This record gives sequence, structure tokens and C-alpha cells, in this order.
Amino acid sequence: MLDKALRVIEKYIPKKLYRFFQPAYHYSLAFASALLYRFPGRKIFVLGVTGTKGKTSTIELVSAILEEAGYTTAIISTLRFKVGKEEERNLYKMTMPGRFFIQKMLRRAVKNKCDFAIVEMTSEGARFFRHKFTYMNALIFTNLSPEHIESHGSFENYLNAKLEIAKALESSPKKNRVIVANVDDKFAEKFLNTSVPTKKTFSLSDGKPFALGDSGIDFTLLGEKIHSKLSGEFNLYNILAAISFTQTQNVDKNIIKRALEKFSGIRGRMERIEAGQDFTVIVDYAHTPDSLEKVYQVFQNQKKICVLGGTGGGRDGWKRPVMGNIAKRYCDHIILTNEDPYDEDPRKIVDEIRGAIGGVNCEIIMDRREAIREAFKHAKTGDAVIITGKGTDPYIMGANGSKTEWDDADVAREELKKLTF
Repeated sequence: MLDKALRVIEKYIPKKLYRFFQPAYHYSLAFASALLYRFPGRKIFVLGVTGTKGKTSTIELVSAILEEAGYTTAIISTLRFKVGKEEERNLYKMTMPGRFFIQKMLRRAVKNKCDFAIVEMTSEGARFFRHKFTYMNALIFTNLSPEHIESHGSFENYLNAKLEIAKALESSPKKNRVIVANVDDKFAEKFLNTSVPTKKTFSLSDGKPFALGDSGIDFTLLGEKIHSKLSGEFNLYNILAAISFTQTQNVDKNIIKRALEKFSGIRGRMERIEAGQDFTVIVDYAHTPDSLEKVYQVFQNQKKICVLGGTGGGRDGWKRPVMGNIAKRYCDHIILTNEDPYDEDPRKIVDEIRGAIGGVNCEIIMDRREAIREAFKHAKTGDAVIITGKGTDPYIMGANGSKTEWDDADVAREELKKLTF
């Protein structure tokens, strides 16, 4: 409630005045929220997870391993808010909804005697000091690629916002702080320069020998062969990140293996939709060029019908032709549709993607449900229908703050049920 009230007040402050006082204003709010909830981060192990891709999946994997080991976890992420056995879907369209919300969640975690609070930390959240006074014990860095460039002004600013999260770990009063980083990413060194007692790295080579397939991943951990139901190289990275962190907490390798083999997947992340059809249906959040390409690569041996929503209105316009080119290279049939236009003309967004695709098999269906329905009509036995861009996003965001309730997976199931197999 407090965060909502403050957002309303901000609208009435002159922009020049707001920009001048913005850093001090947001820092003061971060301190006030922590003070109000009695600095809960001091009383619980706080793990931050940051990067461009894989944050939510890594969080879920870490939580699954810790719970298998007998710990109780709390989660703040794009997907959900969880305290022990209680959970709710994140309907805010924000990963870090606000300083007061985050501190309240940490207080709930302390009250419910959670052992770990796992927080997805974003560059946007860092800009507004939402990571401040969480008092991290540890941080996982997954990877970094261009994202939110319009919002930050440049990739360098985006990187620096992420590094502010690492600096917050560095200045945390907690003892035995840990940073875990993906050394296959060229920006890992910047995060590993953080002055903390324990630094642990992971690389794809740690899982060798491994095999990637449609039905999952087979890899090796400390001499143990493990099968994960997750698909794709990117998910192997997420798994290795989770393993690396839980090893720093002395979780036994047999517990890690058991948890990973039980783990069936995450809503909206390479989510398989089954309704008796003889073709594959995947719903994935892929909203960056790199993540989109990696999803398509998983199904390189199948004919692909791709429902592509592009990018949200008013931001990251550079991604539109890039994602169009990726779809052109990998997809056998493309259906462009509406996603989150906000105040931008949705047809303009789609046309910018279409411009990069050219004359290949591509059609535009602005109604997202109709686009999904049409994709299923195109699918034959053994094909893959890949629906990307929204994942578990709960709304389609339109002009003037309007929003329509939405869930790609639910809509896909509804439309599949209408078909006769």
C-alpha cells in the first residue's frame, strides 16, 4: 500500500525537481522501509540472484535443493512470492515490487522461521535502491547481455546498475559472504572483483560429459550421473549455478542429485503444455534475442511454428528486428502477435519485427488468442509450437494503464481442448 501511495505522489512532483532529489529520495525510502520492518535482512540468510537471463529458474532450483536438504525458504521473484509453504503469484508486472513490499516479505520470512530468503535482484530495482538494506549473505551472477537499454540510457549504465548489487553484497555486515559467478560470461570478472570472503565459479565444462535432448539433460556432478527433466543448454547453466551455491552451504551431493531429478520444471519457462496432442507445445518467457535463440535451438530437429510477441511498447525497440531475424532463421512458420504495447501502437511494434523477417512464411494476427489457435491449426504430428514473450505474465498491458488478464499456458490449454486429436 505504501509503495502504491508513493507512486501516486511522485506523479505530482515537477520532473526536474524529482530527478535532482531522486537518489536521495529513493535511498531514504529504502532506509525507512527497512526501519519500519525492523531490518529483517539482518536476521535471515539472504541470497540475491542477478543477471539478464535465468534468474527465476536458478532461484527455483536453489529453493528445491535447499528444501530437499530440510531447509525452509522464502522467495521474491518474477514468478511468485513464497514464505515457507505459503505462496502467491506475482501479479505486479515487476520483479521487485517496492522497498516496503520487499522488507515486509523479509519480515514475514523471519517470523515464519525461514532459513533462506532468495531474492531476484534486477537493474531496475537497483536504480531505485530496492536492494538496499536487504543485507545479503550471498549473490549469484548468471550472465549479462543487452536489456533495458532505453531505461538505463546505455549498456554501460545497465552493467553498472547490476554491479551496484554486487557492491551491496560487498558492504553487507554479514560474515562469510559468498559470490557465485558464471565464468563463461565475459562480465563475470567484474562481479568476482567484489571483495567477499568466498568466491565460487561455475562453467558449462563442470557438467561434462553432458547430453542435451528434448526430454531433458544428462550430465555429471562429482562423478555422479544426473538426469534433469529440464531442456536446453541455458537450463544446464541454471542447474550449475544452483549446484555451485548449495555446495557453498555444504549440501550433500546426493541430496542435490535427488532434488534435481525430482524437479519437473517452472511455469512459463520452457513449460510443456499437454492436452493429448501429437505435437509439442512450449510456453516460454524468452524476451531477449539471446534467450529466444536458445529456446529455438532446443527444437532444432523439429518443424517449428513460432508465435512471436516481440517486445513491450516504449522500450528496447532495438530488439525487434533482431528477434525477427532470429525467428526467420529458426522458424518454419511465424505468427506475429500482440504482447504488451502499453502506449505504443501495437501494429507498429509488429511491423518492425516483420520488416526483418521479409517474405518468408509469416502472418500477423494481432489477437493473441487467435494467433495461438492458428498456430495449433498449422501443427502436424511431431511439430513444435513455441509461444514466447510472456511466460507467466498475468496481463497484456495496453494504453493508458489498461490491462487484460492473461496467461499463455492457460490459453494454450483452452485452445488445445477445442481441437479433435
